[in-house]
Amino acid sequence: MNYSIDQTATEIVLTPAARARGTVIWLHGLGADGHDFVPIASALELPTTLPLKFIFPHAPERPITLNGGYRMRAWYDIAGLALDAKEDVAGISESEQRVHSYIDREGALGIPPENIVLAGFSQGSAIAIHTALRFPQRLAGLIALSGYLLQRDKLSLHGSAANKELPIFMAHGEYDDIVPRALADMSRNFIVQQGYRVEWHAYSMGHEVSPQEVADIAQWMGKVPYASV
Repeated sequence: MNYSIDQTATEIVLTPAARARGTVIWLHGLGADGHDFVPIASALELPTTLPLKFIFPHAPERPITLNGGYRMRAWYDIAGLALDAKEDVAGISESEQRVHSYIDREGALGIPPENIVLAGFSQGSAIAIHTALRFPQRLAGLIALSGYLLQRDKLSLHGSAANKELPIFMAHGEYDDIVPRALADMSRNFIVQQGYRVEWHAYSMGHEVSPQEVADIAQWMGKVPYASV
């Protein structure tokens, strides 16, 4: 599929030649930027019958406690990946609202929330999960790669009834040495226990994305029930 590319200081936008049926907002991992996942739009090899717009935002730079206070692009500060590690509540909320602003902007352009997929890798995956499960209007789907659940103790209180049936694709590397598989398993199990349906995939890889994973995502995206626009 052919895309026109627009870049600003805060994002990269890929727009299909045909009128977009929906939008994918894809959040990068810690220390990367929006360019990191731009190639996936073509790698998915979506059919011409599924023209989707892709937005790849750049996270702002901030000091990261886990990395000795070094400043890098991040959706929130990370003190550690232990289950009891202190979470950056303010940073998480700020990024959640940033994603909301993209959803609102797409709505003003004619793409309603039910045709928007939130996607992310690693830290971006964590924000995608956090935002999608709490968003007050139905979304099209959630793609969570090599990530984990934030503020799990508050999900039962703040989870959105509108997205209880949200299609969710979660995947993780068996040998991930950045985000432990155990943390991913705990996150998936907790989400399922809250009544969400998760399509789970594990791959023989580390903290990365594999060709098989991309193929599985493409197949899943073809099953997402986008509304008519």
